Formats: sequence, C-alpha cells, structure tokens
Amino acid sequence: MENILIAGAHGTTGKKIVNLLNQSSQYNPIAMVRKREQVDYFKSQGIDTVLADLEKDVSPAFDNSIDKVLFAAGSGGKKVVEVDQEGAKKLVDASKNNGVKKFVMLSSLGAENPEEATELKEYLKAKHNADEYLKSSGLNYTIVRPGSLTNDSLTNHITLEKSLSKRGEISRNDVAMTLTTCLTDHLASNQTFEIINGDTLINEALDNISATHA
Repeated sequence: MENILIAGAHGTTGKKIVNLLNQSSQYNPIAMVRKREQVDYFKSQGIDTVLADLEKDVSPAFDNSIDKVLFAAGSGGKKVVEVDQEGAKKLVDASKNNGVKKFVMLSSLGAENPEEATELKEYLKAKHNADEYLKSSGLNYTIVRPGSLTNDSLTNHITLEKSLSKRGEISRNDVAMTLTTCLTDHLASNQTFEIINGDTLINEALDNISATHA
C-alpha cells in the first residue's frame, strides 16, 4: 500500500479524503494536522497521523516514507499567503526532497486568472502562485480546480474541462472522490483542470483528459 500524506486532513473536505483513502485497498492515509487534539480524532479511527504546521517546518510530516501527497489545506481566507501559498510551496519542496511520486493539489476555479476576480482576489492569487510553483517543480502533479463547494451528497459525476466557460457548484464529496482518484499514477499526470457538477462519471472524465494529453 502507498502512504498518502494529506495536508489539511482535519478540514471539511480533508476528512472526506481521509475516509475515502482509509476505505481503499491501495492507500494508507497519513493525516497531517497542526494541533495535538486533532491527532486523537484520527487515531481513534486507527488512522496514522503526523503533527506538522504549514506555517513552520513541514519536514516531520515525512518521517514516515511518503509515496504521494494530497494538498487540501486552506486558511479559510485568514492567512492566504502563509498557508495557501507559502505552506503549499514548503510541502512541494519537502515532497521533492523526499522523492514523492505524485502531488495532487486542491486549488480553486478562478486561480488561473486571479486578476479577473471580483472577489477573493488575494486567495485566488495565493492559489495561483502555489499552482505555478508546483508546475515548475519537476514533480508529477495534478491540479484540481473546483467551483463553489457544497455539502451535497456524492454523485460520482462531474463536468471537467481544462478551462470551463462558466462558473458552478460541486459537492465536497465529488471533489474528494476526484482528488483521491487522481492519485493513480497515470491519471491526469501534469494536468490542471476545472470541475463543477456534471453528467460524466469521475473515472471517465479523468480517463478522457489523460488520453487527450497523453
């Protein structure tokens, strides 16, 4: 089984990601948290955890052998540069130094052109900078940019385009499913794409973009 480090594991979407990976026969999730009380939440479920803070030194997160990294952390708009941008960059650097095989980034719709945003401009600029840093890192990456997140049920269907011509919503459950599916070695390698609610099965949508850019 591959060890998957999840940054932002204690967040709303992060918990869904950890649960999906914990049910998998391929992956062993390692929840990265920054508060000691958050460790107990995962340990009570038998899930491996590591204590590391994106604003500080992230190297302890790699004390175990980490095969792949999934970045789902967010500052909630409070520390966009410190967490969403610089924290992500730190994790990219540590991933390179530790021979990580793939880095899957949870970004945001609008991060491609943050200057065009009428709201959340600073957040989108931070996500954009983090995405660009990952792209230039030399790591095998996938950058997923969802629309507005909802708490709706899993549909297992999405609309996926390299660049969507419209905005839209998508459930955190479908985002989590998309992100975890992207951990597969050959799927959407070195790809950036946007997703909202749709009618295409997640696996099929990812197969399509992988084939198109093979």
